[in-house]
Amino acid sequence: MLVRGIRGATTIEKDQEDEILAATIELLQVIKQENKIDIEDIASILFTTTSDIKSAFPALAARKIGWDKVPLLCFQEIEVPGALSRCIRVLMHVNTDKKQDEIKHIYLKDARQLRKDISG
Repeated sequence: MLVRGIRGATTIEKDQEDEILAATIELLQVIKQENKIDIEDIASILFTTTSDIKSAFPALAARKIGWDKVPLLCFQEIEVPGALSRCIRVLMHVNTDKKQDEIKHIYLKDARQLRKDISG
């Protein structure tokens, strides 16, 4: 079994705790569903946010859906002029037998523009 990275991102309209948590929960659940992940196989999750998100840690969303044994860590993205605002990014490390081309990276809402090549 290998450790693979699964990427994902989403955006929020307003920097409010309930919106941050709802958007992050949605993203995590879609990643889990689309990749048929068992929670026991998640090695860790890294979250990043743009500097305009300050009302909550996205990692709290994982705790709220019961992922309390998964190591989680939040970071702030570097500020690049013209970059997408109010964006939450995820890098999930998963133990899996899947090949890299079988992994489904998930981009929701305005974050679809980050990876137009894979986010329909």
